[in-house]
Amino acid sequence: MANTPDHPGGDDFTFTTGEGGETHQQVANDAGDARPESRLTTNQGIRVSDNQNSLKAGARGPTLLEDFVLREKIFHFDHERIPERIVHARGSAAHGVFECTDPIPELSKASLFAEKGKETPVFTRFSTVAGGAGSVDTPRDVRGFAVKFYTDEGNWDLVGNNIPVFFIQDSIKFPDLIHSVKMEADRGFPQAASAHDTFWDFISLMPESMHMIMWAMSDRAIPRSLRMIEGFGIHTFRLVNAEGKDTFCKFIWKPQLGVQSTLWDEAVKIAGADPDYHRRDLFEAIDTGAFPAWDLFVQTFDEDFASKQPYDVLDPTKLIPEEVIAPRKVGTMTLNRNPDNFFAETEQSAYCPGNIVPGIDFSNDPLLQGRLFSYLDTQLKRLGSTNFHQLPINAPKCPMHNFQRDGHMQTAVPKGRANYEPNSLSDNGEDGGPRECPETGFTTFTANDERNDGGMKVRERGELFADHYSQARLFFRSQTEIEQAHLASAIVFELSKVMIEAVRIRVMARLRNIDETLAKRVADGLAMDLPVKAKAAREPIDMDDSPALSIQQSYDIPMKGRKVAILFDEGSDKSSIDTLKSGIEKDGGTAFLVAPKVGALKLKGGTLAADGQLAGSPSVLFDAVACAMMPDNAKKLAKDSAAQGWFMDAYAHCKTIGYCPATKEFILDKLGIEPDAGVIPNADFLGVAPARHWDREPKVRMLA
Repeated sequence: MANTPDHPGGDDFTFTTGEGGETHQQVANDAGDARPESRLTTNQGIRVSDNQNSLKAGARGPTLLEDFVLREKIFHFDHERIPERIVHARGSAAHGVFECTDPIPELSKASLFAEKGKETPVFTRFSTVAGGAGSVDTPRDVRGFAVKFYTDEGNWDLVGNNIPVFFIQDSIKFPDLIHSVKMEADRGFPQAASAHDTFWDFISLMPESMHMIMWAMSDRAIPRSLRMIEGFGIHTFRLVNAEGKDTFCKFIWKPQLGVQSTLWDEAVKIAGADPDYHRRDLFEAIDTGAFPAWDLFVQTFDEDFASKQPYDVLDPTKLIPEEVIAPRKVGTMTLNRNPDNFFAETEQSAYCPGNIVPGIDFSNDPLLQGRLFSYLDTQLKRLGSTNFHQLPINAPKCPMHNFQRDGHMQTAVPKGRANYEPNSLSDNGEDGGPRECPETGFTTFTANDERNDGGMKVRERGELFADHYSQARLFFRSQTEIEQAHLASAIVFELSKVMIEAVRIRVMARLRNIDETLAKRVADGLAMDLPVKAKAAREPIDMDDSPALSIQQSYDIPMKGRKVAILFDEGSDKSSIDTLKSGIEKDGGTAFLVAPKVGALKLKGGTLAADGQLAGSPSVLFDAVACAMMPDNAKKLAKDSAAQGWFMDAYAHCKTIGYCPATKEFILDKLGIEPDAGVIPNADFLGVAPARHWDREPKVRMLA
C-alpha cells in the first residue's frame, strides 16, 4: 500500500496492512543495510519480523509459549516500573552547566570553585515532597532542589529544598514527619496535601516545626514556576581550604528570573487546567532556548560568630538572615538541555548528601547526619543494586577505579586478578590496581570545634535548639501585609480540613508564641475562641526584620521568562496584536495567542492562527492577559462562560489585564471589572505587565 498521511511511511520504512487490518511499518532492506539501527530487534539482537501479532497455533488458535519475542516484550513491560521515591516522587529535571564566576580558593580547595570561568556539568532535579509520582505539580508543598555536580574530582550532590529550614531538628523524627503528611493510613487520601488531621496533629505536638510552617503556609509553597524558586542546602556545611582551615557555610541558589508565586485559588485552578504545569513550563523554556539560570551564593562564618548567635547554627529549623551575613556569589548554573529519556535520567537519578568532594565537608547537624545514611540506603531499594552509580546519569565524569566487584547488575568488566589490596601482583608483571592517595585524596575535617564535649555519648539536643518560635516570628513579621494575609488564610484553610478540634486548638496555642495577631486571625477564620498560649521551652526573642524573606519586597517581576496571553477573534486588528506580541517578546516574554477557535482566522490586515483555544487555555496559565476584539465579537464572548471566567480569574488573581475599547465596554464593564493600576488600555499594557496588583486583592476575596 502507498504511503499517505493516513498510512505513514518514510525513507527507511514502508507501510503495509495485515490480514486483520493491522498496521505494519517495515524497514526497507537497503535502508536496514545502511542503518542497522533502523532494524527492530529483541534485547538479544535478534531481528523481529512481525511486531503486531503473537505466534499462534492457527490464525484463531491459542498463543504459543515458544514465542520468545512476545515473552521478552511482556516480561520487560511487566517490570518497567521501579519503586518510586518515598518522598520527592514527582520530579522534573534538566542537564546544565555550573560556571565559577567568583573563585574562593581561600575558603575551599574544591576544584569547581578554584578558577574563574571553570565549568562543571550538572544534572538538577526539582520535585514536590508529599505527593506520588502521578500527583499534580502545583499543590501547596515544599519543592526539592537537588543538584548533581559532575566535578573533575568526583560527584558532589547538593540536595536541598526551596525553603531554607526544615520541619524537624533530628533525623530520628523524619519517618514520623513523612508518615503524618502522606495519605492517611486507613483511607489512602488526601494525595499531595498537608490539609488533614494527621499532619497537623504531628505539627501541633512538635513546636520545632513552627518556623517551617510559616514558610510552608506562605506563598513560597505555591511557586509560579520551577524556574522562579530559590534553593537552599538547608544545613550548615564546612568549606576546607588547601591549608586545612575550615569555614562554616550555607549554600543558597537565587533564580535570575526572580522569585514568584501564584495565589492559592490560582494554583488549584492550574492543577485542573494543566496537572503538568511546572514540568511543561521547565521543558518548554529549555526547549525554546530560554535557559533558566540560578546564581550560587554562600554564607560563610566561623565558630566565633556561631557562638554569639541567639540560635544554634547546627539547628536545621533555623536560618541566618541575609541582613546579618550577606550571601557571596560564587557561580552560576544554567540549565540548557532537557533529558533525552525521562526514566533513564530523571527517574533513575540518585542523589546522596554524602557525595562530597575535597574542600566540602559536614557539620554535626543531627538532621544532616541522618541523611548521610538514609539516602544511600534507599537507592538499593529503588534501583535494585549497589551498582546504581554505574547508571549513566549517576556515573562520575572523572576517572573511577576501586576494588569493588560484582553485585546485581554489574555492567563494568574489570580485568585481572587484583580485587584486593594491599597486593604484590605488580611485582609479578600483573596490574595491581589503584592505591590510596594521601596527598590529594579526600580527608575528613577532624577538629571538633562545634562547642561539643566529645567525651560523652548522649541523646539530647543543644540548649539553643529549644527556641522554636523566634525565627518563625522573624519570618512572619518580615512579610508584607498581603503576604501575611496569604499565610494566615493558608493556615485557616488547612486547619478547616482538620476534623480533630484539639489539634486546631494546639496549633493556635503555638501561633500565639509567634504573633498574637496571626493567632487571632486564624481563630477568627475558624470561628473559634483563642486558646491559652502554649508554654515555650525557651522564650522567643524579637529579631530584626529581614526583607529578604519576603517575595514581594525582594524582587520586581520582569517580563523575561513570563507567559502572556493575547485573546482575539475574527475581525480583530492584526497590527494591534502584532504590536503586543513583538513588545512582549522583545522584553524576553512569551506571547501565547488565544481565540475561541484554533486555526487561521480572518483579521483586519491578514490572517492569524491561535496557539490555544479559549476553553482550553484559562487565564490561570498566564502571568498577564490582553484582549483585542471587534464589538460584535466582544458582545458574543460576553455571554460565554469560558470568556467570563478568563477575565474574572485574571482580575481575581491580581494580574494585569490589557483591554481594547470593545473589551472594556462589552465584557469588563458587564463583569464589574473596574479599571485600576492593572486594568489598563492595551497601549499601556507593555509598561505594566506582568506585575501583580496586590492592592486589588481585598476587593476580590476575603482574607484572614
